[in-house]
Amino acid sequence: MTAPSTAGRANQKLRTRTAILQAAAELSRTGREVSMPEIAAAALVSEATAYRYFPDLVTLLQEVMAGLLPDPAEALASVAHSSDPVERVAAATEFLLRHVQARQGVVRAMIAGAVVRPGQVARPGLRFGLIDYALAPLAETPGAVDPTALAQLKRDLAVVVSAEALFSLTDLCGLDPEEAIASVVHTATTLARAAVQAG
Repeated sequence: MTAPSTAGRANQKLRTRTAILQAAAELSRTGREVSMPEIAAAALVSEATAYRYFPDLVTLLQEVMAGLLPDPAEALASVAHSSDPVERVAAATEFLLRHVQARQGVVRAMIAGAVVRPGQVARPGLRFGLIDYALAPLAETPGAVDPTALAQLKRDLAVVVSAEALFSLTDLCGLDPEEAIASVVHTATTLARAAVQAG
């Protein structure tokens, strides 16, 4: 009996890695809490095998989420025609929060990893791309808003247009997801409107 070829082993490793990533992606869409044992079972591999490919759950989820994040232009196609920053910020906020709500198990795991290992866990930067895209017409219109004020608005929105804001309202304030999303959209558009009015 001959030993498997190097190419054959490499192909098998690739298939196993792909199966783990696909299982994690499928489970991420359920919105439930996701664990390494559950992912391994769905991929039809042992938990030990899953850990050989990914040292921890967060590392695996980072790679999964990177492959699921939409392009900001695609995400905000519904307001591509609009130059109104308030309308665009509303759309960006709602898109992000619905994305978070649909994948909240994975997002919560990523936040937990970032809290436990600050500076070592890079979370996906979807919010920043959405905020930049939403405010692009404002940034590109000379004199529309002071550059310093625009930079401050982006920082303010980064706090509000976030999974943390959504979870604060659902977990701590007891709002249902729809109420929480509406509240965050209200806050984000209030910030955008104030910045535009201040010029």
